[in-house]
Parts: sequence; C-alpha cells; structure tokens
Amino acid sequence: MTSYQAIGIGNAVVDVICRSDDAFLERMEIEKGVMQLVDAARAEALYEAMDNRVQLAGGSVANTIAGMGALGLGTGFLGRVHDDALGRAYADDLTRVGTDFINAPVAQGELPTSRCMIFVSPDGERSMNTYLGISTELGPDDVPEDAVTGADLLLLEGYLFDKPKGKAALAAAAETCRRTGGIAGISLSDPFCVDRHRGDFRTLVRGLDYVIGNEHEWASLYQTEDLDSALAEAAAKTGLVVCTRSGAGVIIQRGDRRIDVPVQRIAPVDTTGAGDQFAAGFLYGLTTGATLDVAGRMGCIAAAEVISHYGARPEKDVKALFAAEGLI
Repeated sequence: MTSYQAIGIGNAVVDVICRSDDAFLERMEIEKGVMQLVDAARAEALYEAMDNRVQLAGGSVANTIAGMGALGLGTGFLGRVHDDALGRAYADDLTRVGTDFINAPVAQGELPTSRCMIFVSPDGERSMNTYLGISTELGPDDVPEDAVTGADLLLLEGYLFDKPKGKAALAAAAETCRRTGGIAGISLSDPFCVDRHRGDFRTLVRGLDYVIGNEHEWASLYQTEDLDSALAEAAAKTGLVVCTRSGAGVIIQRGDRRIDVPVQRIAPVDTTGAGDQFAAGFLYGLTTGATLDVAGRMGCIAAAEVISHYGARPEKDVKALFAAEGLI
C-alpha cells in the first residue's frame, strides 16, 4: 500500500452548501450560526429545501487532508461512507482533488452516508445541520495498519471519540504511525466534543506529537477561562500546541517557547472551512520542514483564502500565495 506524506482519519461527511437569508432560516427553524445534529427525516427535508446547492466531500479532517493534497503532498483519507449515491460521490470527489479515499463504500451499511447542510447567510455566518449517519460507525476494521504505516503525518478527528470503536481505531492508528517514524496529532473538533470526552482527551494528548484547537476548545479541555494557563498545561504534556482565535492571532507553543502569529483581518464571505484550511496550511509547513512561525503564517494564509469565497476548499493556488509572501 502507498506510504503517504499525510493521512487523516475522520467523519466522512458530504458538505451541502447553499446561500440562505435570515427569513429562510426562520421559516425552516434553523438556528443561525450554530451546528445542530438532525435525524434522517429532518436531513432529507432540509436537503430538499436547498436551492442552488453545492456538494463536496467534507468533514473537518477530510477538508484539511484535501487542502494538503492540493498543496502537492501525497495524501490519503480513511472514513466510512455507505454505498449509496452520496457515498460514491464522496469517494469520487475526494479522489478527483488528489487525495486517496482508502476505504471502499460499505455495501451492507445500515445507515446512509453522513451529510452536513450548511446555510450561508449574507453576513458570511454559517448555520450547520448535520446528520451523522454511517461515518460515526468507523472502527478498527476501517483503519488497515498498512495504510498508516510509514506515513509522515497522521491527523485524527476528535468527533470520532463519540463511540468506543472510533476511539480504539484512533489510538491504534496513532501508535502505528509513531512507531513507524511519523508524527500523530488531533484536531479537538469543538468545545462540546471536548466536554463529552475531557478525560480521554487529556490522556490522549500525552501520547501525541501535536494538538490543534481553538481558544474555546482549549479552555474547555482544562476547564479554565485563562487561555495562557490552559496552553501552558497542554504544552507540558504534548509535543506541540496550536490555538486559533477567530481572527485575533494564532498561538503556537512548544514547551516554554511561545510564538504569536498575527493575522490580517478580512470580512468573510463564508467562514466554512476556516479552521480546516488553517490546519492544512500549518501541517503542510510542519510536514515540509518549515519553521513554526512560517508554518503558522501558512495556516493563516490558507484560512484567509477559504473565507474569501463560498465553500470549504481553496479556489486559488495556495502554494502560489505562500511563494508570493516569500514563505517557500
């Protein structure tokens, strides 16, 4: 099997995006600016109500890995989709943009392919309604050891901690990647995910090389409003700590060394994928040997590009943007 420069394991979720005004959100009883979980019936109703919808292979880690693939790295993604129309489209789309979708769609899966309906308001705010479906059923059998063996970098998705078999799959993959010479890390996913699995996450970070989260996720992990103390505690336990702060600058900490990476604030068109593409740029830098401050700047450039248009994938050549800033 191929040895990848970067491989990710996460929820395989089809992102379905459309533009919607506040009146539509109110009429459809969609809470603005938040992510809500919905059942299959609600998912179908919302899907049918979406005009001019655009579909892409998504999920947080999948978006990041696809971004790294677009930057020229050899990338693969492990996730679980049903052998239905959306599942086959998911696999085809990820492959089309240069990332191997390693798992075959599951022919006997009892749940449909997962999807997230994203309604983007004129102010750029996104309102997400997610049907989890089959993606959360990922377990150790979906993560072949030879797919992870020899990878330079492994990225795990915190959401998969919601089920014991997902947790087991991530732990085994991290151990294999590190044992065979790569580095392994995790995206904390969201504060509510951290709340649900605080103890497990605190244990896990001790055995990882990097952890990426936003300020709310880090505050939740260590149950404090003092962000500096939360990051210091994390940095004492894991190799590398990365904290994004919604346009207020990025903090990178390794041991006692802290790097503050400034950001140039821009008016977002659509914030979908901002954190995912920050991670793509940052981890691209980490994988290719950039210094931490340069990797942080790469992450900020990638995030700025993706919020300048609709959708969670870059539209411009992000590598060319890095070159224009003298980063490569």
